[in-house]
Amino acid sequence: MIAVRDDFPKLTPEEYFDWEEQQQIRHEYIDGEVYAMTGGTLNHSEIASNLNFLLKSHLRKGGCRVFNSDARVNIHNSNDYVYPDASVSCDERDRSATKFLSHPCLIIEVLSASTEAYDRGDKFGLYRRSPSLQDYLLVSTNKIAIDIYHKNDQGRWEIISYAAGDLVELDCINLTLPIEEVFENIVFGNEQEP
Repeated sequence: MIAVRDDFPKLTPEEYFDWEEQQQIRHEYIDGEVYAMTGGTLNHSEIASNLNFLLKSHLRKGGCRVFNSDARVNIHNSNDYVYPDASVSCDERDRSATKFLSHPCLIIEVLSASTEAYDRGDKFGLYRRSPSLQDYLLVSTNKIAIDIYHKNDQGRWEIISYAAGDLVELDCINLTLPIEEVFENIVFGNEQEP
């Protein structure tokens, strides 16, 4: 995530939506500031595609909607908008949404060296404001590893770490899958970030 320019004016949410429609790349919107979303590696793209395929296949007949990185998520009780790598909403209030989601139960970020600290820290701080969010999935691009931040019955966030050979459990959508399915066809060690 890169700030557009130091002298770029702050925008209202309406100005941001209008302005972004004219842009060739996506931008997140935090506190009136816009931030360009940088490109990812091939591993990043394929892992996100694998996840979207697995989620869509599992949720095809249900009332949940699966979204890729083109779907904006509104941070609860704010005018902030971000683009996770994948998200799922099973909330009826998001059924007719056209510009952004407001009630995701699952958010996924595929990590990169340049975004990992932000995804684990400040961005998770934004996401966990959402009362509907149950699982926040962080996926490595350089080894078979997934961390899930899961909101327990007391409303506290617990971290569950998965590695090669593990079954990943996504309680919010009742899905259990071998971790290797997320990393199908991934070759580690040869990727460089742009």
